[in-house]
Amino acid sequence: MNRQTQKQLLGAVALVIAAVIWQIIAEYIVGRSFILPSFTDVAGAFINLLGSGTLFADTMVSLEHFGIGLIAALLLGVPIGILMGWFRVADFLLDPIIEILRPIPPLAWIPFAIIWFGLTTQAAGFVIFAGAFFPILTATYSAFRDVPRVFVEAGKVLGCDTSLELIRHVALPAAIPGIASGIRIAMGVGWMCLVAAEMFGVSRYGLGYQLWHNYYLHQMPNVVVYMLILGLAGLIIDRIFRNYVDKQLLRWRAGEVA
Repeated sequence: MNRQTQKQLLGAVALVIAAVIWQIIAEYIVGRSFILPSFTDVAGAFINLLGSGTLFADTMVSLEHFGIGLIAALLLGVPIGILMGWFRVADFLLDPIIEILRPIPPLAWIPFAIIWFGLTTQAAGFVIFAGAFFPILTATYSAFRDVPRVFVEAGKVLGCDTSLELIRHVALPAAIPGIASGIRIAMGVGWMCLVAAEMFGVSRYGLGYQLWHNYYLHQMPNVVVYMLILGLAGLIIDRIFRNYVDKQLLRWRAGEVA
């Protein structure tokens, strides 16, 4: 048995043990489904939601919200981070503004998201953007500031005469690991902001909205289903991103030079 198979087997065993302990505690110790639904209650709720199509529809809506916010954060955060990290004047001009806005919690933007966009996908996307933008910007800025001077000098010797050429051929490749780490952090923050945005009324659809809606209806097994789907979806998104970055952008770290 190789190490990967052993790891998967142990993970499956751990999940089974956790489910059994959960069932025993919920059924025989707590005894109230409203306080702690049992594993079998949650499994039944999952089958019902899956059969009705509600679960799939809400997952797609939440992924749409998440995609809008994350793409907007990437389109603005990376270029602004490059400008601030590479050009000292841009850093001096933008840093005071960024440092004033950065500490504001993303959820504080919810009232303006509703006023500006209404109860739409754009409103939820804006809240996610507010959470994901600053980690991407900060990571890009730090990655560009940390590019070794020797790389820049070597680029000049090899024919990179302009700032654009140095950014494209020297600084950006050197900064990709740092930028990728910032994007990964931003994805986690954005996913948490998604749940909060949908729960607090920015959207009338999605996993976060249904979680809160089912709480009001005292359908706690459904609440747990949506909690678990949120965790599973976040895990899948993170794994897909990590796999793409490791195999496509950072192959050189593992010595995989094609």
